[in-house]
Amino acid sequence: MVTINIEEPSAQENQIIMKRTLNRVTHFFIASLFLIAIGCGTKEKAVNTDGIVIIGTQEWMSENLNVTTFRNGDPIQEAKTDEDWKIAGENGKPAWCYLNNDTANAKYGKLYNWHAVNDSRGLALELWYVPSYTEWNSLIDFLGGGEVAGSKMKDTTGWRGNGNGTNESAFSGLPGGSRDRNGAFNSNSDSGTIGGWWSSTETYTDYAWTRYLSFTVRYAYKDYYYKELGFSVRCLKD
Repeated sequence: MVTINIEEPSAQENQIIMKRTLNRVTHFFIASLFLIAIGCGTKEKAVNTDGIVIIGTQEWMSENLNVTTFRNGDPIQEAKTDEDWKIAGENGKPAWCYLNNDTANAKYGKLYNWHAVNDSRGLALELWYVPSYTEWNSLIDFLGGGEVAGSKMKDTTGWRGNGNGTNESAFSGLPGGSRDRNGAFNSNSDSGTIGGWWSSTETYTDYAWTRYLSFTVRYAYKDYYYKELGFSVRCLKD
């Protein structure tokens, strides 16, 4: 049995978490007043405005990240070939790609390795950041837990067969696929079967936490994968 040890946050990290929580509570209070004013307040339905989806006290980006540069303007390598992707991962270098290297899949955003997620130059846009393992858990808990949250997070279109969700949360999760450490795309990536998102939290030296959805079930899964893999990124408002 594998035991995961997650370190307790430092005093500085606790201060950051408290600041972010206070900001989210304030924003959620303002959004709630708006909902009441227009007569459509509800427990789980989000407010979707200006690219922001409010779920609970969290403000999520309304679509997957789709940037080619870090926050400071430095370019992120596009890894089109399997070899490019593999070499970038082995050397701990940031990389991105479109699903199946097809620009027609830009609707899913880009797939990034975790080295891009963790780069000190900042993958997320200004005023945004990549959520931690704990913050993903907060989202799932608010939506009723892992056994039911997946259906509420999945979009109402785009998933294989009868795999579409209700999208009650307005998260609008799409099957953006994944890319393995050797550069191959998931065998079902182009058939609407899976969508996965990185967290900013690593487990062991070589792994980091993800959340992912499947067309077959209503679950919202959590697991950790090699940092060289490619997953989507969904950001939180700072």
